[in-house]
Amino acid sequence: MKIYMRTQDGAWQKTACILCSQNCGIEVQLDGRRLARFRGDRAHPASQGYTCEKALRLDSYQNARDRLTSPLRRRPDGTFEAIDWETAIREVAARLAGVRDRHGGESIFYYGGGAQGNHLGGAYGRATRAALGSTYSSNALAQEKTGEFWVDGQLYGRPRCHTSGDYEHAEVALFVGKNPWQSHGFPRARVTLKELSGDPKRALIVIDPRRTETAALADFHLQVRPGSDAFCLSALLAVLVQEDLIDHDFVRDRTNGFAIIEEVLAKIPVADYAARAGLPEAQVREVARRIARASSVATYEDLGVQQAPHSTLNSYLEKLLYLLTGNFAKRGAMNVHSRMAGLGGGGGIGRKTPVGGHRIITGLVPANVIPDEILTDHPKRFRAMIVESSNPAHSLADSQRMREALRALETLVVIDVAMTETAQLAHYVLPAASQFEKWEATFFNLEFPRNYFQLRAPILEALPGTLAEPEIHRRLVRALGAISDDDLAELKVAAGRVATEGRAQFAAEFFRVTAERPHLMALAPVVLYETLGQVLPEGAAATAALWGAAQICAMTYPESVKRAGFEGFGPELGDRLFDALVSTPSGVTFTVDEYEETWRRLDTPDKRVRLAIPELLEELRALAGEDPRRRDPEYPFVLAAGERRSSTANTALRDPAWRKKDTAGALRLAPADAARLGIADGARARVTTRRGSAVAIVEISDTLQPGHASLPNGLGLSYPDADGRPQIHGVAPNELTASEDRDWLAGTPWHKYVPARIEPA
Repeated sequence: MKIYMRTQDGAWQKTACILCSQNCGIEVQLDGRRLARFRGDRAHPASQGYTCEKALRLDSYQNARDRLTSPLRRRPDGTFEAIDWETAIREVAARLAGVRDRHGGESIFYYGGGAQGNHLGGAYGRATRAALGSTYSSNALAQEKTGEFWVDGQLYGRPRCHTSGDYEHAEVALFVGKNPWQSHGFPRARVTLKELSGDPKRALIVIDPRRTETAALADFHLQVRPGSDAFCLSALLAVLVQEDLIDHDFVRDRTNGFAIIEEVLAKIPVADYAARAGLPEAQVREVARRIARASSVATYEDLGVQQAPHSTLNSYLEKLLYLLTGNFAKRGAMNVHSRMAGLGGGGGIGRKTPVGGHRIITGLVPANVIPDEILTDHPKRFRAMIVESSNPAHSLADSQRMREALRALETLVVIDVAMTETAQLAHYVLPAASQFEKWEATFFNLEFPRNYFQLRAPILEALPGTLAEPEIHRRLVRALGAISDDDLAELKVAAGRVATEGRAQFAAEFFRVTAERPHLMALAPVVLYETLGQVLPEGAAATAALWGAAQICAMTYPESVKRAGFEGFGPELGDRLFDALVSTPSGVTFTVDEYEETWRRLDTPDKRVRLAIPELLEELRALAGEDPRRRDPEYPFVLAAGERRSSTANTALRDPAWRKKDTAGALRLAPADAARLGIADGARARVTTRRGSAVAIVEISDTLQPGHASLPNGLGLSYPDADGRPQIHGVAPNELTASEDRDWLAGTPWHKYVPARIEPA
């Protein structure tokens, strides 16, 4: 097996962009340690040479001034001192083990497990958690997707039955609170949007309070009043029922519970709900009819509705739009995709948080309740945290309270590439290699019918003083005494024979040993790293965990893997897949699905969709008593705290110099509001919420409705200037958000609906 490694400086080297979930394949030319030139990788099976302008700024991540180059330990006075790795691992393991021994492993909370594209190392964090008995975790998905995952579980049997839209072939594409022009979300997004917009036989529909770049291309833009998405979606569904535009054959043959849905939707007053949403009734009816008569419809919901009032209900209503019109399990519609590995925290169904009893979905504690689980005298409170490739002090709601919670911990350990806002509060900071200095991958593999995976080789040597996460976790697991040499002796012998006998014998030995010693299965990434990883060439030990993922993938989707061109049965099929992953630098198509595969992936007992979700139908009925037109006179604006713009990305880009425009992160206001308040373009305004206040530069924008304002994501970070003095550029949106403003069911935050007051500064 040939393992791809980086080539000499000056050559184009294959890797991926790490600035959104698509992780488009790119090629990079180096100038020493600088990422100097970029282009799209035409051989990448998903992006096919496509990339947006943000990838050109990746050197701002790779060579940022706040890169960490030594483990750090907090002194009693709050400053940090550099320590060696041996001391750091020994002391971190002892501190965490002490918390475990005094309060139980479940008191150690884990947050993160990978930033965008930084998922391979995150897999190894599970081994450290297992060694400590840490059972509670969360990550950024708990700010966005857990409500949608819960709805998937109710409709299709389990949250892992997540759907993907076939936008490339859809006659109608519907984007709800989603601006793919900036946030992408599917391969070659801008190309697909242009094709949809330019084809008179197809239709692009956008539901969004802003006239985004995607909305500007749309055939239909339902410019809803902020926070009224549930009324708009309910009205669309009511038109389908009341005008008898349902696909009755599909509903009869493939679903249960339609009669309950029909009864509720039949009573919704379409004209009234359209008015509450700020929409003409005629437009709502026209859009519903266009969806109903389409041969195929693919939808995409995103943060605009997932971080707003009624967020889980919004997910439910959006899915009913494609289900009641039969746009499921067919070309151009919605289908249940395969996956290389899961992204949640695992754990059983029905779990609750130990202090507040909040619902845990896909193993993830709701991000907004984390401070509540720390700032209490409850005996089961979280006492320690491991934060990996994440920055909850900046990225989670109510940063002030989040900082208070982090300071209250007995031990806070941060693993990251940079001195983040969270790292500044830590007891120990462990410096990780960058995503271009180690083997890395993303598990955002969500496509159908062809799903893709790219394993990326390092294109640079690791910065001196840093370690890749797999090695950090290996050392922690060893220091915690969770694995002994005797545990691995037989597997090391089996691994030594791989070169001559292949991996089949190793696979058999691995499953035998872990069956005899079940504790080793929970530590599987580190077990594989220390055994199989040591016989992989070119320093690729970290990819050993991917061998396990490839085996599980091949066992879960054998026919789909074979349709992708792989041969074999059982472990042999997984081996063939693994070999392709590590030897194909641009990535591979790992599954190819037939549309009927979607039905086989449903996890309901009768393989039918369960349309009626009692908790959400109750919430839908209660909408009749709400009116989103009512505002608090003290806070008459709705602030979207975290708009994605061409000048913003995730906070992997901490250096503000990467922004070539909108460097201050402007507060966008509608022209009528600016005129009424006497605020000129480029002037300063104060925005005040119930949680805090900030001053921002104003940009007057006709993309917003009166009463609606927005601040961009990714700003307000502390970054050193040329003299090493920390500077903050722009407004940190979560200084203005409150942790109690969240969805009642999933706990997702209302970042897109923050009541605010705006006045001249």
